[in-house]
Amino acid sequence: MKHSLLRKLVFVAAMPFMLASGFSMAQEESIRIVFVGDVMLDELPGERIAKGFDPFAEFADVFKSADLSIANLECAVGYKNQPQIKAMKEDKPYTFMAHPRVLPLLKKHFSAVSLANNHSGDYGPVAFEGMLSHLDKAGVKYFGGGRNLRQAHQPALFTVKGKRVAILAYNLFLPRSFEALDDRAGSAWGEADYIADGIRRAREVHKADFVVVYPHWGWENEKLASRTQQRLAQFMLDQGADAVVGGHPHVTQNIQIYNGKPIFYSLGNFVFNGFDTVDTNTGWVLELELNAAKAPKWRIFEARMDKWGVPKHKGLLSNVNLTQPK
Repeated sequence: MKHSLLRKLVFVAAMPFMLASGFSMAQEESIRIVFVGDVMLDELPGERIAKGFDPFAEFADVFKSADLSIANLECAVGYKNQPQIKAMKEDKPYTFMAHPRVLPLLKKHFSAVSLANNHSGDYGPVAFEGMLSHLDKAGVKYFGGGRNLRQAHQPALFTVKGKRVAILAYNLFLPRSFEALDDRAGSAWGEADYIADGIRRAREVHKADFVVVYPHWGWENEKLASRTQQRLAQFMLDQGADAVVGGHPHVTQNIQIYNGKPIFYSLGNFVFNGFDTVDTNTGWVLELELNAAKAPKWRIFEARMDKWGVPKHKGLLSNVNLTQPK
């Protein structure tokens, strides 16, 4: 009895110190964020949506079980058959513009979509601004793009389980003509100064507890990240990001751990038609778990696209290519 009373007295006496030092009586809760790669909703996926099909259906439970879900919207959104829109189309081998009917599905499945890629500006800055209006009207949260330079570089911000999460997106693949300027709508270009300032502002201005960078980069069809990607990823983490989750190469790439922080160089395609190899028709759905008291954890689900460019759930991935930073 005396020992029990003594323990209680010691605990009560220690309470002011524990509170002052930030000791939490409750266990720190983890935040789970699901990321997918490139989502292109023009062409065959768009045709399927027009017929009432949901291309995200097989992964709906994965998205629903997460605290946040994030996708890269690899197309413009608008009415591409209108003469004024057709006239704005960029001179490129491939241009994509999805019909606004796809937006309710994006709203249903994703917390936010990135516009920082090499196809969101396929129809020029005026159509890009029109896309932003469509997204706003549909209530689809977006980041990595905006009506001007400042808006384009704003992070997607969320409060989850009492923690502030910031996700920043940058395009690092040409054409740079899609870049937002002070007086022009467009995407966020990944200059080192912009990246460093974005991470700093996420921490200092937006008071983010967790910062994830979501870059669009690398060479198409390359299974290993380039030296440039590696240097940039390490730079992002050195500036204060907690993780880097990339895309663009149309294939999945290697994973690295740098100073205890994960780098997923490419998640590959998620919804995208027009590819004819196993690698280009295979994507990853990343579930990233962040916790201030623990190292980041993750698991990866495999997605295999069918002839329509629609992903099929192939289960949990047991083997990944984990390489050493250079």
